Amino acid sequence: MTDSQPHPVKTQNRTIQTLLTSARQQLAAAGCDSPRLDAELLLAYTLGRDRTWLYRYPQVAVTEADLAAFLKLIDRRAQREPVAYLIGHKAFYGLDFVVTPDTLIPRPETELLVETAIAWAAASIRAKAEASAQAQKPPYSIVDVGTGSGCIAVALAKMVSEASVTAIDLSGRALAVARHNAERHEVADRIEFREGDLLTPLREPVDLIVSNPPYVDPAELTVPFTTPEVNRYEPRLALDGGEAGMAVVRRLVAQANHFLKPGGMLLIEIGATQGNVVKKLAQAEFPTALVEIKPDLAGWDRLLVVKNRVD
Repeated sequence: MTDSQPHPVKTQNRTIQTLLTSARQQLAAAGCDSPRLDAELLLAYTLGRDRTWLYRYPQVAVTEADLAAFLKLIDRRAQREPVAYLIGHKAFYGLDFVVTPDTLIPRPETELLVETAIAWAAASIRAKAEASAQAQKPPYSIVDVGTGSGCIAVALAKMVSEASVTAIDLSGRALAVARHNAERHEVADRIEFREGDLLTPLREPVDLIVSNPPYVDPAELTVPFTTPEVNRYEPRLALDGGEAGMAVVRRLVAQANHFLKPGGMLLIEIGATQGNVVKKLAQAEFPTALVEIKPDLAGWDRLLVVKNRVD
């Protein structure tokens, strides 16, 4: 929609209820998956309120300034710009993260990676402590490859307080967002940020390598394979996995073979149909390790899990 076109949202009656109804209709016509939720999130953001407030006061009229701001957001959303970019944040693993067009928007399915990493790290730290004669727990190191907004690195730093975390990204702008999120969640002192390609910035082996790398086949970064929200607005650097979506994953697995400690774990999020290929790739690089593909709640391939043998 151009600025010269009239807004479909009815503005004569500026009550919250009327605006939400009209906005929902406009977003539904534009093909948005969750028009009601989107409209509520954008109006709540505009007013500086939460969504429950909108339900409590449906007959409150908004100001001219708030109306203008809301209409602009609705028009942008109708062009399929993601809500997370419009309001500048997204929830992940119970935490709120700042996101920008320089970072991939955190997905709920990636929480499986975080849950698996936390469980493994906790068990490994206990085992190390029991095997150590020292009163202080031995150090535990985690690296998040392709950190983006830092959602994985920050969540792990929050939940695994004994760990030191390294967050790596090829994009300096993404790293700036990740640093900001670490500061917001008060874990910046335990996360080291390094700019570079995959594991090349590492200087020594680590206990746990986690990554949500680009794994989408570039041929699928078009409609109807992906939504306009993804292929128009999210950073291609964080999505395009190269040939068959596997080029980045192949390089990462090969590099991980040089940086994963004995007894360590490698966790990589993968595409829903990539399990068999990725498993064979990992088995070739880690012939003595336990290699598994972990499905998500829907039963799709989701995680490559490599448990390195102890020397």
